[in-house]
Amino acid sequence: MAEPHDLTALEQAAAIARGELSSLELVEHCLHRIDALGDTVGAFVTVTADQAREAAQAADATPVGERGPLHGVPTAFKDLTLTAGVRTTFGSAAFADFVPPVDADVVRFIRAAGLVSLGKTTTSELGCSLYSEGLVAPPARNPWDLAYTAGGSSGGAAAAVAAGLVPVAQGSDGGGSLRIPASLCGLIGYKPSRGLVSSGPLGFGAFGLPTSGPIGRTVADVAALLDVMAEPVPGEPYLPPVPPDGGYLGAARAAAPGRLRIGRFTATMLVDEPVHPDCVAAVDRAAALLSAAGHEVVEVPPPLGPQVWPLFETIWYVLALAPVPPQREHELLPLTRFLRSRAAGISAGTLTATLGELQAQVRLGVRRTAGCDLLLCPTLSAPQAPVGWFTEGRTPEEDFDRQRRFSPYCAVFNVTGDPSVSLPVGVTAEGLPVGVLLTGRYGADATLIGTAAQLERSCGRWDRHPALWRSVGSANVSGSGVGRSPR
Repeated sequence: MAEPHDLTALEQAAAIARGELSSLELVEHCLHRIDALGDTVGAFVTVTADQAREAAQAADATPVGERGPLHGVPTAFKDLTLTAGVRTTFGSAAFADFVPPVDADVVRFIRAAGLVSLGKTTTSELGCSLYSEGLVAPPARNPWDLAYTAGGSSGGAAAAVAAGLVPVAQGSDGGGSLRIPASLCGLIGYKPSRGLVSSGPLGFGAFGLPTSGPIGRTVADVAALLDVMAEPVPGEPYLPPVPPDGGYLGAARAAAPGRLRIGRFTATMLVDEPVHPDCVAAVDRAAALLSAAGHEVVEVPPPLGPQVWPLFETIWYVLALAPVPPQREHELLPLTRFLRSRAAGISAGTLTATLGELQAQVRLGVRRTAGCDLLLCPTLSAPQAPVGWFTEGRTPEEDFDRQRRFSPYCAVFNVTGDPSVSLPVGVTAEGLPVGVLLTGRYGADATLIGTAAQLERSCGRWDRHPALWRSVGSANVSGSGVGRSPR
């Protein structure tokens, strides 16, 4: 018999629509699991239980004809995302008591669609690292093995979804921050095309690198949440791509992208680093399944190579210069202080020249793979990393170097603005997840999602669960044992 958290987000919404569950019952069930497992996996910085119950009651009172595909479903917002009236720490002790006066646009859209937020998920300080181990919450741990990191900067979101605390969550990705945690935790982490999801109402767009996106257990769930997020907003710095007929959920359900030419490579970008055999094996498996589905898979060179790393390095330093109250700078982590100190020495002229040269390199790289509809590569150079592996006994310089060697693929596609998704195709001998990165042409999110859904079906369903999934008993909601409905 299925417990409520066994159901996907779309299945939960369908159960609510049929009257088998209420949103309030689901919220209570998830809060029970958060109370039992939230700190164990380091998923949440702040839990908003009372607000969630009120929102769930409002969702249950909404007329059926006004409900969307994810109405009443529990979710959570990343702690980098502005939420009016809710503590938002940006993963930092320097903002431990900050409460924003406004919502980010994606927060407004998700709430308006009837989803119910249970709180704010753990992130790295100011989004500066690919692990989530700060001072305002327990470290985000991989539910598959608590000795390993859940990644970052959307590590808490991944831990929450992989542990069955919420079925889908909002995250953001400025250099792999959705895709890295998804790869580590056996999930789908989706970075949309630049401009598809609003970054407003505050901020300058950070050179177009970061974007909000969904993380979930199935492609259909992720596509449904993307439909909610991808609401055009006037005044955004980047023109949003035109959405497909039937939305991104329609593309996922059809899983029929047509015959595509897919460029495959495993050589690392940004750094000269050997790739773990498990990561190569996952790419091999994905390539074989895509070929069997009728696609042409060809070997291609990586769009960019290690020689462009100094350009990326300069950008990462500058992005760490988020406004911090001067009297609280000393509360920042060593890595953040290191990045900010390096950024302080970069002039406006140097930054402008770096952005120009990086764009020139991107143009050359895109032309190298212009004959491909999609690109396939590893998400990471190694399957997993232990909690503390980047920091313990190391200088900030060594920490930063380990991070770039661990993740030498994802950030390139933040610069190009292309849609990119990590998919849990592989598995280690120990049973831990291994992701592959599938990247599409700019604006062709529907093609990418359709292909991801096709690959998901070819894999024979990859919605697997870690052992702790069953470690918490039912919250005794009346809907326990509810059956699955067709997606």
